[in-house]
Amino acid sequence: MALILIVEDNPTNLQLTKAVLTRGGHATAEATSADEALAVLGHTTPDLILMDIQLPGVNGLTLTRQLKTRSDLRSVPIVALTAYAMKGDEAKAREAGCDGYITKPIDVRTLSSSLTAILEAARS
Repeated sequence: MALILIVEDNPTNLQLTKAVLTRGGHATAEATSADEALAVLGHTTPDLILMDIQLPGVNGLTLTRQLKTRSDLRSVPIVALTAYAMKGDEAKAREAGCDGYITKPIDVRTLSSSLTAILEAARS
């Protein structure tokens, strides 16, 4: 079981993602903004961060860059989650430090196994 921090500002998407991951055997922590994510990360180190790119205020890519500079979080995989999949967006996410890229709407059949594969790759 892994602890996955879901950073998602849409309540419906947040609840769906949480339900899928919980059903897949993962524990979750949630944040709806960059500030909330930083507050959670002040006392919790997740095994993986699922990062919405379009957050209010500080966007997900900016937050990812900030997190990757922290020695305590540098090795935590971050997976970009976005509804705005345009050509070049995955490259931008990877340049910001994301270890994976998932488009919305999420595929509830494969999300948990996709994240498990990213976790296993990060651990090896």
